Amino acid sequence: MTPIHPASLSPLRCPNPSPLRFSRTELRFAVVMAASSVPISTRPRRKAAPKSRRDASEAADLVRVILRKSGDAKEPLAATLSKFVRVVRTEHCFLLFEELGKRDRWLQCLEVFRWMQKQRWYIADNGIYSKLISVMGKKGQTRMAMWLFSEMRNSGCRPDTSVYNALITAHLHSRDKAKALAKAIGYFEKMKGIERCRPNIVTYNILLRAFAQAGDVKQVDTLFKDLDESINSSDVYTYNGVMDAYGKNGMFKEMEAVLMRMKSNQCKPDSITFNLLIDAYGRRQAFHKMEQVFKSLLRSKEKPTLPTFNSMITNYGKARLKDKAEYVFTKMVDLGFKPSYITYECLIATYGYCDCVSKAREIFDEMLSTQKEVQISTLNAMLDAYCMNGLPNEADQLLDYVINRNMVPNASTYKLLYKAYAKANMKELINNLLKRMDEQGIVPNKKFFLDALEAFGSTEAKPESSTVDVSSNQQTEA
Repeated sequence: MTPIHPASLSPLRCPNPSPLRFSRTELRFAVVMAASSVPISTRPRRKAAPKSRRDASEAADLVRVILRKSGDAKEPLAATLSKFVRVVRTEHCFLLFEELGKRDRWLQCLEVFRWMQKQRWYIADNGIYSKLISVMGKKGQTRMAMWLFSEMRNSGCRPDTSVYNALITAHLHSRDKAKALAKAIGYFEKMKGIERCRPNIVTYNILLRAFAQAGDVKQVDTLFKDLDESINSSDVYTYNGVMDAYGKNGMFKEMEAVLMRMKSNQCKPDSITFNLLIDAYGRRQAFHKMEQVFKSLLRSKEKPTLPTFNSMITNYGKARLKDKAEYVFTKMVDLGFKPSYITYECLIATYGYCDCVSKAREIFDEMLSTQKEVQISTLNAMLDAYCMNGLPNEADQLLDYVINRNMVPNASTYKLLYKAYAKANMKELINNLLKRMDEQGIVPNKKFFLDALEAFGSTEAKPESSTVDVSSNQQTEA
């Protein structure tokens, strides 16, 4: 078909301006012929994405643009927001709070908040304050969370359950746990006396997990009794949170009692329940129980997930049971699971624990050659394998190698190496490391050097593993 160009769509000029007359039959024939000349697609139309999903995607894109434009610190975030003043609304600010919180830029959350308050569309509501209090709490800024709570009341908003839940969580992130738990219970009792602030299941879940983490079995039992007498009902998150906290403390008796309570209340364990039980037993090297839970998982309607296998590989590795760790990896592949980079990190750590550094390096080199981008946590796992086997020079050579391949280490990498070099009393390597940090613009803080002093004081012949938890893929900042 000849393509139609815009010029051909201009009005036709007839040489004879006299009106054209067609009979009814001729007109019908002309319409049919015109319709038949237009190609009709037989492919089904693609369904448009739901508006809410499209809106969420567009909002996330805009937030990424704003963060990128303000990321070079050439102008304040508020100035960047003002450039997009016609499109930025509350939902964009919520996403900004989340992203800035993740990036440890909590002060800029307040900058966004102040900018919001100056906009015509701004209406103070509990949701905004609840979100900000939650972000501040996660960053350990309890005083700032309290100030926001006070600011909310001054703005005319009345606290509700979600605000108190955020405030309780903020206190529980503070360092003084005894004081935080006392404050949390104080707020809990206060909530009971206010109609619009009555505790919900989220409130109970927060408190139950916190007291289980503190090992306060008596208070956990009291909260469960209170929950049973309330209008709320325990859910799978309630039991999983408490069991996970008990399990991490090695309190198996209490953990198993909660599991029995869960089953007696007709609440079925999910895959997370199985995973946390496997991890709890594995951490304490109760491998018989761990394997029993794994077999139960395979027989149940629930299915294992990648974290199931990652946890087992890691815990077998720490116990230097290399063959069992490798068997779990093989089993995982046989069941049709594709290993993630975290799985490979677990294997690298396992070979590090089992004095098989060459095997760990084979995995790392394979990842370098087959993946477009290797995670910093994977590099840290390999460096840690070298360091725990008393090979700081090999670790330093690997660092040079990856930097030459345009890989940029972060603060957690340097902290790991600094501790290892300090423990091995390798002053030349320490000086070179500090130079690299300076070139990259990484400034070590007080904790960085305190950890190093601990390493200097250690007299162990073989260094312990540095603080890189490959099973959870968390990186330690300097």
